[in-house]
Amino acid sequence: MNIIIIEDELKTAKSLENIILSLRPDVKIVGQYQSIEGSVKALSEQPQPDLIFMDIQLADGLCFEIFKQVKVNSPIVFCTAFDEYSLEAFKRNGVDYVLKPFSKIDIQEAFQKVDGLQNFFQQKVIPDLSNLLTKLSSPAGKESFLVFKNQKYTTVQTENIAFFYIRNDASTIMCFDKQEFALSQSLDQITMLVSSKQFFRVNRQYLVNFKAIKEIEHYFLRKLFVKLVIETPDKLLINKEKTPAFLSWMEDR
Repeated sequence: MNIIIIEDELKTAKSLENIILSLRPDVKIVGQYQSIEGSVKALSEQPQPDLIFMDIQLADGLCFEIFKQVKVNSPIVFCTAFDEYSLEAFKRNGVDYVLKPFSKIDIQEAFQKVDGLQNFFQQKVIPDLSNLLTKLSSPAGKESFLVFKNQKYTTVQTENIAFFYIRNDASTIMCFDKQEFALSQSLDQITMLVSSKQFFRVNRQYLVNFKAIKEIEHYFLRKLFVKLVIETPDKLLINKEKTPAFLSWMEDR
């Protein structure tokens, strides 16, 4: 069995390779790629492998771009940190996944799943991934948040939220009308709840709505300076490592 690994974190890719070879000494890792560009080139010019382990977030954007540029005829085990809705989409489409950080048992179970799908290897075809990709690229997300202010509970519609941010060590909602509400969830939890197509985690302190973005400027050290339609307490800067993913997210409308 020939396998390729598509993963932009070199340590993770090496760890995955070691686990694969310890479980299946007879397989060959015929390629490792860190980007959409490199993956497309390899899948276009070389014989496609028997199995692909693929990260979702790559160095130059989301892996779904690969499927738009080249026909992939290999079964895929996605490496992901997506929420349960997305995981269910994987299950329904017969493609397995492993959650990061993964263990040897996770990879072993992935192989068992692939082994049970003999048609993958006999026919060299996989189910249509278009519905899966649509669901993963634009999940519905949480529609509203329950908040408590002035001794009253109320709900805030997610579409009315310009951004979430951390203020005084607490998560806070900033609405387009400049109303603010405190939340009990952490910003990490909120990030998993909202639509990844509509909201982007620009840094540790801010999660912004696409509709709130006014303009983007180049900044020092290859960073991006993001300006919103309403003023933010802090300057929103995106580091150079996250810039490709952010620009891909902006373009993917």
